[in-house]
Amino acid sequence: MSDPTVPAIRIENLTKVFPIPFRRERVVAVHDLSLTVEPGQVYGLLGPNGSGKSTTMKIVLGLISPTRGSTQIFGCDSGLVESREEVGFLPENPYFYKFLTGVETLRFFGKLCGIKGSELRDRTDELLKVVGLENARNRRLGGYSKGMLQRIGLAQALIQNPRLLVLDEPTAGVDPAGSREIRDLILDFKSRGITVLLCSHLLEQVQEICDRIGILHRGKLIREGRLNELISIENQTELILEDADPALLTEIQALIAQKGSRLVEQRQPQKTLERYFLEVTGGDTEKKSL
Repeated sequence: MSDPTVPAIRIENLTKVFPIPFRRERVVAVHDLSLTVEPGQVYGLLGPNGSGKSTTMKIVLGLISPTRGSTQIFGCDSGLVESREEVGFLPENPYFYKFLTGVETLRFFGKLCGIKGSELRDRTDELLKVVGLENARNRRLGGYSKGMLQRIGLAQALIQNPRLLVLDEPTAGVDPAGSREIRDLILDFKSRGITVLLCSHLLEQVQEICDRIGILHRGKLIREGRLNELISIENQTELILEDADPALLTEIQALIAQKGSRLVEQRQPQKTLERYFLEVTGGDTEKKSL
């Protein structure tokens, strides 16, 4: 039984220094980084290119060693193989054998994880349904679209039923409808109790799905906290009225002036361009054709 009090990821005083070959120089990719990801959260690790996101993620996954500091996954040191037994990983540019079908791909990765027999067949069928690729199960991956490849990548990351899912730019190169499907899948994973560490530069997508974020810049953590608290404007309150007649608006404006406050702006709420695009193209209600 897992201990809910143990963080999914704990990073303490992490520093990674890369020497430059044939030079007496060093690059500090990550500098004294400390953060915690609680179980069941969707955590966004953000930052511009070269900020240290990928280096941090690789250290957490045990792919490279830290110069100083430590990282743990559910209380187990990331340098140990057993720390990765309950971790699923989807890199930014996953490589797949294009001659395999969707079902063959999942069975291949399942066997690598030690799953076999009826358990593997049932798990494969379940995951194809979860990621919406049932109708493409017998199609070779060479004929998959970018969005479909990302979804089969999510399925392979889930094959061993992990407690932690690490995703590096999961919607990179995917059209808006496909991105929406992948974000819905991430929220579904959260509802199943899976912790998600998400690395992305697409801030609007992060805003929709993350509970907490950390912003890296030049290897340092410059902001960290709950998303809704970080992006709130402290001294402003937004009221959204429906079917308000001009007389009511006039009364509200007069009351605001009477109380000594100032009406900064009066406008109609706007949807994002992405949401408008999805509505007019049917992406909100229609599944992308496989």
